Amino acid sequence: MMDNFTPGPAGEASPTEAGPTAEARSAGETPAAVEAPAAVEATAEAEFREELFAAGVPEHLHGWLADYGIGALVVKMGIRFLEMSPERCVATMPVEGNTQVAGILHGGAHVVLAETLGSFAAGMHAGPGRQALGIEVGATHHRAVSAGTVTGTCTAIHLGRTVTTHEIVMTDEQGRRLSTARITNLIRDMGR
Repeated sequence: MMDNFTPGPAGEASPTEAGPTAEARSAGETPAAVEAPAAVEATAEAEFREELFAAGVPEHLHGWLADYGIGALVVKMGIRFLEMSPERCVATMPVEGNTQVAGILHGGAHVVLAETLGSFAAGMHAGPGRQALGIEVGATHHRAVSAGTVTGTCTAIHLGRTVTTHEIVMTDEQGRRLSTARITNLIRDMGR
């Protein structure tokens, strides 16, 4: 399993988003996306800035994430950041909307919160021009929760040049431990 946390280089597009072919450009066609790329980028950046504010991402990190946002799954899960640094990340997530058939918080939701926190922390540690790739994640579930808000607290165990490891503890509103997770991320230069 590899979780490519850090976004690719600015301007990189997937084949379906790459725009007109070389043949279309040489034939003189100028689609709207080619005519106003700055306007499209500005709109996307504004959209993601709203997403960053809504998720509680500290303003000093907006430049780093403005082109990519925090990820659709983070938004869908309702994750809201309270602290963000390579050494410690804290976020909350509602139980409502993230439950399994028995009405308790889904075990996968625990892992989503854990991997989100560990990947963001590793990405901040990686720094500019580098990326964090999740290479292992695991969780132990200790207690169920069926209502309220869960808090995930991510603490660095190891911050190396090529590997980071973080432990993430999820607690309920009474401070009781719900699960313990660990994630290891590979740090590498972008474009490799």
